[in-house]
Amino acid sequence: MKLTRKMVLSRAKASELHSVRKLNCWGSRLTDISICREMPSLEVITLSVNSVSTLEPMSRCRQLSELYLRGNRICSLAELLYLKDLPRLRVLWLAENPCCGPDPHLYRMTVLRVLPHLHTLDNQTVTEEELSRALMEGEDITAPGREGTGNGRPELSYTQSTVNATAETQGDLLSFGEEEASSSVQGQRCLKPPGRDQFPSFSQREAVNSHKNRNNVLAAILLLLQDLDTEGLEAVHQTVVSRLQALHKQELQDME
Repeated sequence: MKLTRKMVLSRAKASELHSVRKLNCWGSRLTDISICREMPSLEVITLSVNSVSTLEPMSRCRQLSELYLRGNRICSLAELLYLKDLPRLRVLWLAENPCCGPDPHLYRMTVLRVLPHLHTLDNQTVTEEELSRALMEGEDITAPGREGTGNGRPELSYTQSTVNATAETQGDLLSFGEEEASSSVQGQRCLKPPGRDQFPSFSQREAVNSHKNRNNVLAAILLLLQDLDTEGLEAVHQTVVSRLQALHKQELQDME
């Protein structure tokens, strides 16, 4: 799904794109955020739990200070090069993306080597010691020339030959904040799948996925409630009451 002008103005309660400073698009099934190029005043944006695969549009947001991208489809850490020239970027949440790989330490060191001006990465404060170690332990990332991939995007200067671990998280619904509302999302869409013996049984996967889908739906609903006025909340309340009555009636019938 493409992030449109109408969606942006509605969620940000703004009249023009150039005046948008904060935008929350958590869990909106977005794949295309190219319209962000038209928001030069953007300071905080939440894009967690979507299907975004490139950060190129964010390179135009020179005022950006906080970027939340947990649970998307960023497959390469080379996408970070699009953020390198954003002078005010201090907070980045990139966890649960395929680019995180199987080695959390290497991932964190590489991100901090590319973006040493960060104060917080994946909800953890960046220390001076980490920044020093990142210079030695982080991987070097370079953008390809004309002989690169041909799609105009940067690419890692190294290749991971074996990736056989999944980054599926387990936690229940996490707390909401003004900045970032997130839930567990499987983030290995672009990595080499693990062997058959590493997969849980079908019934286990079905139960886990059902639990996570419920949490995702609940999280999205709670987040959207924050934008409703009195009239909207009343409509939601009536719908919830009707639904509860129907479920209660069904339970009584099942007991008979």
